[in-house]
Amino acid sequence: MGCPPPVLPLCASVSLLGGLTFGYELAVISGALLPLQLDFGLSCSQQELLVGSLLLGGLLASLGGGFLIDHYGRKRTILGSNLVLLAGSLSLGLAGSLPWLVLGRLAVGLAISLSSMACCIYVSELVGPRQRGVLVSLYEAGITMGILLSYALNYALASAPQGWRHMFGWAAAPALLQSLSLLFLPAHAEETAMYKDLIPLQGGEATMPGMGRPRYTFLDLFRARDNMRGRTTVGLGLVLFQQLTGQPNVLCYASTIFHSVGFHGGSSAVLASVGLGMVKVAATLSAMGLVDRAGRRVLLLAGCSLMALTVSGIGLVSFVVPMDSGPSCLAMPNATQKTGFPGGSGLLNEPSLPPMPRSRGRQWEPVFTTAQKTKFHPGAAVATPLPALSTTSLVSSDPSPEHTLLRWTALICLMTFVSAFSFGFGPVTWLVLSEIYPGEVRGRAFAFCNSFNWAANLFISLSFLDLIGSP
Repeated sequence: MGCPPPVLPLCASVSLLGGLTFGYELAVISGALLPLQLDFGLSCSQQELLVGSLLLGGLLASLGGGFLIDHYGRKRTILGSNLVLLAGSLSLGLAGSLPWLVLGRLAVGLAISLSSMACCIYVSELVGPRQRGVLVSLYEAGITMGILLSYALNYALASAPQGWRHMFGWAAAPALLQSLSLLFLPAHAEETAMYKDLIPLQGGEATMPGMGRPRYTFLDLFRARDNMRGRTTVGLGLVLFQQLTGQPNVLCYASTIFHSVGFHGGSSAVLASVGLGMVKVAATLSAMGLVDRAGRRVLLLAGCSLMALTVSGIGLVSFVVPMDSGPSCLAMPNATQKTGFPGGSGLLNEPSLPPMPRSRGRQWEPVFTTAQKTKFHPGAAVATPLPALSTTSLVSSDPSPEHTLLRWTALICLMTFVSAFSFGFGPVTWLVLSEIYPGEVRGRAFAFCNSFNWAANLFISLSFLDLIGSP
């Protein structure tokens, strides 16, 4: 008889790699959006469609994912979602038109939504209460590491020809490693003598099915039985308020946001995003060490309070110093016509235009400068190139030290806001959702709450660029 696999390290790797894949796919579009805009001539609405397609896929998966998780099991669901993710990554890496990009993002959204729900539930059931907080929080730590990895690769590949294809393709690596780790773990928490003998020794909870447990249905989530209605209210409140903070949208539009607070030039905005990812990782690792000691409620209240203070600071600064929030997503004149379907993609119908001059590699630009405003005339054929997509520095029209100080203040507030989310709403929401529901209905309850999470995220993301570009 062979030696049993080390359950805790394998659970940790499944949780970490699942979060790494989720975070990478969620944030990689931030750096890929700028070169995609150049290559495909994407308008504001097309960029929002490309960003929102992943969220739409996540919403669709959350609507039916609960049944898959409870019926086919957590492990099979994760393995199946990884196959879908590989197919989506292949579509993105080989895409020659906007429809193929949207299709790939939709498949990736389906995959990471299913995997995120199944992974948190699966890990929380395999380990005991003493390890549950750390291991489920490790999923959130993986998300932040994936975000940081995507920002770093975005910066490294910013000057590579069609580097966005490599950005999308790298997501396959952690998904494959996670699938390999899953092969050595049991399919269910109650499975076989291996679980009964091994898990208690590592601090787990060995429970057998049918041992006097009450049975629950999906409709019980809305009834007063065992306070299920109250639990559902708590779960919905957590996911909705998490999205309404607007912090998750910082991940998709990080480069655009950093341009608005003074990071002019494509490479400098992407580099600033790397700093944002480092802040998120540090804050999440801190939360992992505190979540089982301080408790879920303390971290959540502290994070929400700090977020309220910092977002108020950003609002005050933007009131005193208007940010560069002009439309930065108009079709670019050097966009190339791409054809992926017969007859062409239909993205550009104008005749080919002379290309914009390319920059000579990455350059360090003065960070806090005020861009020369670009005016767009409705009668013009194309818009003037925008500073957010240029890698050359611009002349400052507002060099006052007071405004520079205020812009630095806004940047610090933004970083603090993100870190507060990363040790509050970020890890605590998913940990609470994986703990408050009975096992018989946990998958469907988690998916039901998660569907509101994806729906709110989709609504905000589809209107984000138009809102920040409005006067």
